[in-house]
Amino acid sequence: MTTTAGPARGVGELLRDWRRTRGMSQLDLSIEAGVSARHLSFVETGRSRPSPELILRLAEQLDLPLAARNTVLLAGGYAPAYSTHDLTDPELDPVRAAVRQILDAHSPYPALLVDQHWHLVEANPAVALFTAGADPRLLSPPVNVLRLSLHPDGMAPRILNLPQWRAHLLSRLRQQAVTSNDPILYDLHEELRGYPGDDAHETPISTAVSRIVVPLRYRHDGREMAFLSTTTLFGTPLDVTVAGLAVEAFFPADPATTASLQALAGPGAAHRP
Repeated sequence: MTTTAGPARGVGELLRDWRRTRGMSQLDLSIEAGVSARHLSFVETGRSRPSPELILRLAEQLDLPLAARNTVLLAGGYAPAYSTHDLTDPELDPVRAAVRQILDAHSPYPALLVDQHWHLVEANPAVALFTAGADPRLLSPPVNVLRLSLHPDGMAPRILNLPQWRAHLLSRLRQQAVTSNDPILYDLHEELRGYPGDDAHETPISTAVSRIVVPLRYRHDGREMAFLSTTTLFGTPLDVTVAGLAVEAFFPADPATTASLQALAGPGAAHRP
């Protein structure tokens, strides 16, 4: 279910839709939030106006994204509880500095920062090996890294385990769309599903790490590389923008990939532990 939440909709209607999206009954939510099922029913039907504290308590139990919590508060006639800054705002200087430190320290391995819709915000120089050969149209801002990854004019022709990697990305995107109930992510998922890749030729997977995690197996300038990836989020964010940020870091999955990355980076580029 895709729900477009806005101030025109009642606070009870929004909370009810989120509860149903989460697959919770009124009784389940009332127990988790420490409120009577009768009172929750009155809130959802508009017979009772919830306090901002109750809205935030219900939102916490429903695991609402911060932006959605602000929307529900506005629908209830209250001010938003969470700020929304642009990344260039001085208030986010510590956030940018932390991200820059992570990206720089990860060189010569690729790492990038994306927002909640998978748009590229910042990257270290090693990410260039992923963008090399891509259609310039896919590299025009805002660059969507999932579109770049799976588009037939992007990275896809050089991904050696494309069906496996594609399934991994689509599953992750679908889960993110369901969790956030974000129509932009649902639309992106539908777009990417239409790209070819399920029937692509896949070369045998020989790296040991493939038995533990889904690797990215990639060809660049005749070199075959294998990566495992990690995602880093900011803990306990209180800003909508910061809550949507994620650092995607790629690590070499075998010694040959480590050597290739260091060779591409040039002398003196050994990875710092």
